[in-house]
Amino acid sequence: MIGDGRTVALVARDGGIDWLCLPNLDSPSVFAALLDADRGGRFELCPDVPFEVQRRYVPGTNVLETTFVTESGIVRVTDAMTLPGIGLAPIRELARRIEGLAGRVPMRWRVEPRFGYASAATRFESRGAMAVALSGGDAVTICAWDAGRPTSEEGAIAGRFDIVDGGRAMLALVSAHGEPLVFPPRRDVETRLDATTAFWGDWSAQLRYAGPWHPAVVRSALALKLLVFAPSGAIAAAATTSLPEGIGGERNWDYRYCWIRDSSFTLEALLQLGCHAEATSFFWWFMHATRLTLPRLQVFYRLDGGTYAPERTLPLDGYRRSRPVRIGNGAAGQVQLDTYGELLDSAFVYARKGYSLGAGTGRDLARVADFVCEHWREPDAGIWEVRAAPRHHTQSKAMCWVALDRAARLADADHLPAARAPHWRAEAAAIRHFIDTHCWSTAKDSYVGFAGDEGLDASLLLMAIMRYDEPASPRLRGTVRAIQRELSHGPLLYRYTGDDGLAGGEGAFLCCSFWLVEALAIAGRREEATDLMNELVAMANDVGLYAEEIEPVSGEFLGNFPQALVHLALVSAAVSMAPTSS
Repeated sequence: MIGDGRTVALVARDGGIDWLCLPNLDSPSVFAALLDADRGGRFELCPDVPFEVQRRYVPGTNVLETTFVTESGIVRVTDAMTLPGIGLAPIRELARRIEGLAGRVPMRWRVEPRFGYASAATRFESRGAMAVALSGGDAVTICAWDAGRPTSEEGAIAGRFDIVDGGRAMLALVSAHGEPLVFPPRRDVETRLDATTAFWGDWSAQLRYAGPWHPAVVRSALALKLLVFAPSGAIAAAATTSLPEGIGGERNWDYRYCWIRDSSFTLEALLQLGCHAEATSFFWWFMHATRLTLPRLQVFYRLDGGTYAPERTLPLDGYRRSRPVRIGNGAAGQVQLDTYGELLDSAFVYARKGYSLGAGTGRDLARVADFVCEHWREPDAGIWEVRAAPRHHTQSKAMCWVALDRAARLADADHLPAARAPHWRAEAAAIRHFIDTHCWSTAKDSYVGFAGDEGLDASLLLMAIMRYDEPASPRLRGTVRAIQRELSHGPLLYRYTGDDGLAGGEGAFLCCSFWLVEALAIAGRREEATDLMNELVAMANDVGLYAEEIEPVSGEFLGNFPQALVHLALVSAAVSMAPTSS
């Protein structure tokens, strides 16, 4: 993944860019070969002879280096979405620097833009020596320096060239959206690429974490930073839509939205790493976004803070024929009571770090707590947004308890009006009584996924992480043991057992395994937690990124990529293992 704070591109192992939405991360795609290899469009760049590949990020950055090794020579491609600098620049710019490291290597490149998720009409025009692809108010072109003369082919712009030892070429994909297309000079692109590399290095050098998993934590922080939509401060749950949770299955969802569910994890991780500017922007983004619907919360919000996200199907073949390909997300209309706990816990974390909430925000949060008092007895769709009938999910009830616990504690610290605090505490006690009476299995010595059932759910680990009870609580310890016993496959955990209203199955959910690390650490099982953490860190791809899920037998990634919640859980687990963690 490379990006610029507005959108991201995904670069394949063969150097092709198979996913890019313009102008923003949640805009329609221009390259979507990831979801339709034949019709989706991509940006190819690779040797014109057989090759082997090595990849890495420039240390401490989001600038990618791909090294191609051929029989005739070695070439390195450096990829970045450049950050704007001084002077006139394209609205988005993807720079690809090609350097010859040994011998002579024939190279080829081909740009196949397919606007509007490959459904919009595309036309090509010549502007001087430049070939431009246009669709409505959108335009892209390729600038080539020492990289062969661009030629127009059927539905593409392409070129060929040789790179020799010590040689250097440059390609820049530049775009426009409702404005004139800028053709930058080479020196400006080179300068922005170098400045972008320096920016990322400076940013990551300020991260606060010195534990044993430093490389993984830094890479996770850099991945999360790429998922921040800079104009608003929102953080997308993932960079993609419809990558399947099971190959050939229907569990294909659009994750290019910001989930309130992730808010407390995000805020805690950012603050723990010293990313105070990002934490502040994110906190006030979701406080402003939620004001549109208070006291009721949306499950998620668009990156611009909007709430409209109708789910529809695209006529694309899907990743490895996994259909349907969806944009939008029908979960927007669900009731998920756990979100109220995440919101109030976020405010509690933010205030505990010394930040002021303000009287208006305090009144808004009090309304949210009152709403929880009125509605916690209702069933909901749960944290996993299952498409089955609403149930009394244990984790949702526990997060309602968290909401009222945090509201009362914020009132004690004068951040919320104090008059309602006794009522919040009384309702919190009623929630705890319900959970302990209706959501406990004596046979399994564990809390269960929902009231009246014997199935387990890995989200119950959050009861320990959110301090629903003391670390030494026999019930929480029993729940951790039961989850390990019934949901584990080696170091990995499945999310839950039982019917969820969808056909087919899914892989193991990676964030749950990192939650298990943290729950084990909280319970004092630090050696076991350390061993598990080491196994999970080794499961990242070759550049340290994680998808939503892993197929336990093959190790194949499943689900959207890269997944913010997994990287957040990794950071939280690593920080929880630090000697100073409480």
